[in-house]
Amino acid sequence: MPFNSSNDTQWVLWEVFLQETPGGPHIHAGSLHAVDAEMAIQNARDVYARRGPVRSIWVVASEDITATSPQDKDSFFDPADDKIYRHPQFYKVPKGVRGV
Repeated sequence: MPFNSSNDTQWVLWEVFLQETPGGPHIHAGSLHAVDAEMAIQNARDVYARRGPVRSIWVVASEDITATSPQDKDSFFDPADDKIYRHPQFYKVPKGVRGV
């Protein structure tokens, strides 16, 4: 997959995620173009890891990311107010079970 499918003269666009602390989340740092994943990792290190402490780098080809669209906001992220079984108050704690 050396070239972007929409334009054969453009390298693939990669999204870069950095982890700064052990066990912490990987946070989107930015994007870059590269021929392959290995080059993307090396470029991400050179461009984004020099700004501070970095424990881990993830790179993902932008074309491989699937996301919701703004039009899906109401139906996809429907509030759970009408689904009472999702609330902890719906369940009764059996006798003999200690609370945390």
